[in-house]
Amino acid sequence: MRYAFMSFSAPDASLEELCRFAQRSGYTGIEPRLGAGHAHGIEVDSSSEQRRQMRQLATDYGVELCALATSGRLADPHQPAAQRQSVRQAIVLAAEIGAPIVRVFGGPRPADTSPETARSTLIEGLGEMAIFGATMGVSVCLETHDAWSDPRLVRDVLSAVQLPAAGVVWDIMHPVRSGHSPMQAAWSLLAPWVRHVHVHDGTLEQQRLVFRPIGTGDYDHRVPLQCLKAAKYPGFISGEWINWEPAAVHLPRELAALRRLEAES
Repeated sequence: MRYAFMSFSAPDASLEELCRFAQRSGYTGIEPRLGAGHAHGIEVDSSSEQRRQMRQLATDYGVELCALATSGRLADPHQPAAQRQSVRQAIVLAAEIGAPIVRVFGGPRPADTSPETARSTLIEGLGEMAIFGATMGVSVCLETHDAWSDPRLVRDVLSAVQLPAAGVVWDIMHPVRSGHSPMQAAWSLLAPWVRHVHVHDGTLEQQRLVFRPIGTGDYDHRVPLQCLKAAKYPGFISGEWINWEPAAVHLPRELAALRRLEAES
């Protein structure tokens, strides 16, 4: 398996510092989060020269920029043009720095929007972005998140889009946490489209998610690792730890836990 971490693990770290964290901890990928004020500098307003330098820096460290995590919400019918434009800019950025995937959200469904309208808006937007991404060698992947945590809804969207450059970021926590699906069932529904995976463990305390070390929270990572291993999944498993412990503390520990569970699978 190939493991990465999101820049949320060290939001104040430069790209070179993130690469060093990856090297020291044993990760082979980094997933930069765009538009969150992180210090890595990978943003849609970066210059062509900066993008060239970023790509070269990752190459020099032997680390892959495995995905760009955007906040694009493609199911929002109130501002579809603006959302798609922001994703389009991220696709261009991804292509120029060598990242093969752009993560998008469907987003929460506005109170004044019917499920049918949100679904059709998402299908149209994801399809349009996937067609554009394909011209640059970038896949656009919808995360199981927000109003789209139910893997049945995500499966129906991807089945409607039916484009090779449209895929899924399987966040293993959200379908379970939202009560929509256990992990095995989610994998069975989404497997043909899973291009990227987010992992993290935690507990719900006073209606708030509190991160915990993998293996000590409410989410059994053995199941998704068994599914991915059996399928010979070729993509990255990326740890998403937001406002948690220092990177030097949690990155090596979480990777060791994932590798141990993988070996037991």
